Amino acid sequence: MSDPRRRVEMQGEPPGSPQPPPLVRSADKALRAWRETPLIFERSRAGRRAGRPPSPDLPVPELPVGLRRAHPPRLPELAEPEIVRHFTALADRTFGVDTGFYPLGSCTMKHNPRVHERLAGLPGFRDLHPYQEDEAAQGALELMWRLQEMLAEIAGLPAVTLQPAAGSQGELTGLMLMRAFFADRGEERDTIITADTAHGTNPASVTMAGFKLEKVDTDARGNLDLDDLRGKVNERTAGLMLTNPSTLGLFDEGIEEVARIFHGAGALLYYDGANLNAVVGISRPGDMGFDIVHYNLHKTFSQPHGGGGPGGGPVAVRDTIEPFLPAPLVVRDGDTYRLDEDRPKSIGRVRGFAGPFGVFVRSYAFMRAYGPGLKEMSEVAVLNANYLLAQLRDVYDLPYDRHCMHEFVLSARNLKREHGITALDVAKRLMDYGIHPPTIYFPLVVPEALMIEPTETEPKERLDGFVDAMRRIAEEAAESPEILKEAPHSRPVRRLDEVRAAKQPILRYRFGDSGGAALESARADPSARENP
Repeated sequence: MSDPRRRVEMQGEPPGSPQPPPLVRSADKALRAWRETPLIFERSRAGRRAGRPPSPDLPVPELPVGLRRAHPPRLPELAEPEIVRHFTALADRTFGVDTGFYPLGSCTMKHNPRVHERLAGLPGFRDLHPYQEDEAAQGALELMWRLQEMLAEIAGLPAVTLQPAAGSQGELTGLMLMRAFFADRGEERDTIITADTAHGTNPASVTMAGFKLEKVDTDARGNLDLDDLRGKVNERTAGLMLTNPSTLGLFDEGIEEVARIFHGAGALLYYDGANLNAVVGISRPGDMGFDIVHYNLHKTFSQPHGGGGPGGGPVAVRDTIEPFLPAPLVVRDGDTYRLDEDRPKSIGRVRGFAGPFGVFVRSYAFMRAYGPGLKEMSEVAVLNANYLLAQLRDVYDLPYDRHCMHEFVLSARNLKREHGITALDVAKRLMDYGIHPPTIYFPLVVPEALMIEPTETEPKERLDGFVDAMRRIAEEAAESPEILKEAPHSRPVRRLDEVRAAKQPILRYRFGDSGGAALESARADPSARENP
């Protein structure tokens, strides 16, 4: 193995191959640049301005005494060049899908084509008011209606609402639809079953919707344990929430029997669409037996996401559940389109207006660009994941020895057992190779889990670079484990004391006579920090 401390120039390296990172124990010019980036308040100088608003000769209205400030707000004061430099420096610190490989499992961090931004910015879309009358918004309504129809075909279900603004809100909407469906039938059902591999939003949504939660185990092949499941489904069961393929990256081999068990008990099946990127055009949730499906437009259909949004979580349902969908729905009357508010059994709105319209434009454009070839998106995503799995299965533990779908889960437990290296150490070291860490310690059924999702938009060279980095890290674990324990070495923020950060947070800038010195004082003596 080559010396991990050496620094190699990237010229001549194949595209996507990682730069062997140095240990970085001595002073490094790039690292000094990271450390010396000041806070915007530390750049501030009294009286400096980036611009001056006009001062019209108009009377100043009197504010009620209770709304008046005792002192002017303490805002940073900088000239425009310094503002631009400050935020550019912060942007340089940021890692995103546009700066490198981002294999964050179950997050589908694929490329977002820039043409979609041009389309979402067309004046007829961009400037449309949410309260615009239907007659003057026919283009937007037609786009929404056509998007509903395409999503319905993808799910194999007849009706779709676009309202939910995220996958988690789609989950809550689906559970509210379940509750309304059974209430309308006069049935009292109070329990939702989820897998022990479920996303964390599933149990949270169950609780928010007022249901009880029941968990079912995973069997030795990564499927739902059917014997455990049969013992838990009864007349109080409202439904199942399931991701298929699961967060293990495995398609449930018993899904048809699962559907028979629940439908035989009069219960419903809810499909968590977080992993839909694996099956579009290949299999349809409705054909599997699911009654309610949510999509993640920001994942499967390439709406840029991360950092809190924006997103889209449309929900598709069977015709028996359609009367309860949130109002309004976009409907077509001949050659015109309108928002249908006349829905007496509707659960009501789950979001203001008709949904996140800019997300609709981007996702619609993405789907139209693929056209009938949308199936290829999922096929390549599955191919990329299986290619990585085949290259890494001899280096890391493989909990379930099966072909994967769009993502897969490895375990670093062999490194922990033999060298004391954890999944967290592997993830931190990947940052030195210019690669975003995968999801770690999830799903919870796999110790030292590394959940890896390459998506369909990554070329083979980038995948090979990831494989090389992961294999080198495994070698480092055996030969120089201290390198991993202290990683990352080349990022602006090193290994954090996460426990201390949670217990002793510094939540605001401490103004004082010495400005930045006040912050340094708070860092040195957390007990003296100023609470907001």
